[in-house]
Amino acid sequence: MRHRLLCVAALVLQPILAFAQQRPLVTEDPETIGAGRVLVEAGLDYDRSVSYPASGLEGNLLRVPVIGVSIGVSSIAEIQVDGGLYNRLSITSRELAPLSGMVTATGETTTSVEDLVIATKVRIAGETESRPSFGLRFATKLPNASNESGLGLDTTDFYASVLVAKTVQSVRIVGNVGLGILADPTRGDQQNDVVAYGVSFARALTQQAEVVGEVNGYVSTRSGVPPPGTESRGTARIGGRYTIGTWRADAAVLFGLTSRDPSVGFTTGFTYVFNAFQIP
Repeated sequence: MRHRLLCVAALVLQPILAFAQQRPLVTEDPETIGAGRVLVEAGLDYDRSVSYPASGLEGNLLRVPVIGVSIGVSSIAEIQVDGGLYNRLSITSRELAPLSGMVTATGETTTSVEDLVIATKVRIAGETESRPSFGLRFATKLPNASNESGLGLDTTDFYASVLVAKTVQSVRIVGNVGLGILADPTRGDQQNDVVAYGVSFARALTQQAEVVGEVNGYVSTRSGVPPPGTESRGTARIGGRYTIGTWRADAAVLFGLTSRDPSVGFTTGFTYVFNAFQIP
């Protein structure tokens, strides 16, 4: 009976593992997409009451398209590039802030591109019946969004995380913990170190459909007031995914865990995986 249950769970979870842990979740699964494979994802995000402490802006944010590409450079490693082409904030309020004098947007909206994130993920140990899988991820955020728009900080940040995951029957549980080094946008000689975290689950309902959820963010370690734009952040997400072959559609709602995060938001998109090349 136990062997039969394991076989059923493997069949149900096969689409989940083939895609690894991507949209609409941001908590990273240590499993990679596989050698020579390419994963492409795109979507639309809409968040209400988003706060930008560095520029003093607050409003409703539309991000479209949010794009991600993962390239499997070996059976245990992949390179990830994430960003977006168009961010538009419908401004609901303005306050005096350290960088508010640099904002050139004078109307009711401001726009910019998304900061680009380049990352490498490596699976250190695969999952067994008695042990979870482990991995490492190193990511750098580049300053593509301008501080003149009020949506960017013009700073470069670095993250390093440990990834853990385990499948229990039809549920995939993933955890991340790591360190982020966030530059101070007001001074070039200071930074704020944060503890990044994430916990997610994916519950398979059928071989195609699953319910997913997570809590993800980071906590500032600075005593006193942290540099603007590096304050503690966190969001909770709940949604679903539906897989057909090498395509997967997703949707989720999110809720902010701090006063600087969106009060509520919505995301929807798709993911596509294909074999692009052979590793020699």
